[in-house]
Amino acid sequence: MLLRSINAMIIFVTACLLFACADKQNFDQYDDLSVTPTVTSSLVYVESPEEYINNTAGLDFYTQDFNFDAFNEAFFAERVLDGSITYELENTTSKPLEITLSFLDDADNVLDTENFSVDPAPTAVLTREVFYGGATGRSMDIIRNTSAFRVAARNLGDNTSVSGLPDPRIIFRSSARFRLRLK
Repeated sequence: MLLRSINAMIIFVTACLLFACADKQNFDQYDDLSVTPTVTSSLVYVESPEEYINNTAGLDFYTQDFNFDAFNEAFFAERVLDGSITYELENTTSKPLEITLSFLDDADNVLDTENFSVDPAPTAVLTREVFYGGATGRSMDIIRNTSAFRVAARNLGDNTSVSGLPDPRIIFRSSARFRLRLK
């Protein structure tokens, strides 16, 4: 009985497959496909309390290189179309400050530089968006060849004053948005 049921089912499935309708498949549609996602990422985040700035002798209170090979990885560098980097600088200290962000290649050559000057607190958050690629943006070669960032911060004020705001500090952050052509 079980064998007869299995044979009947096999015959039924085979008949369905033999007489099923199917359109001819068009695999050329793949050639017309265009996939361009937008990817976003944080790049650099630096924070320094006013106490640290006051305890540092001289103008330069912070210099640091950050390795960042994501831009010059073959997958990204060969597919990136255009994009932007957004910078935010927040100063709640009592000091006028200057922040410099440099884009470096593998040999530590400076490819591009962004300079920021901010007055002592109270100030609004400074926001700047820089575009790369397209007709109006900076060269995409800057992005493709960047392997590190250098952040340098200078105190343009004194080393004794203290802001009246709670927990005074300088915060520098950046993020990137780029379009990639995957296909």
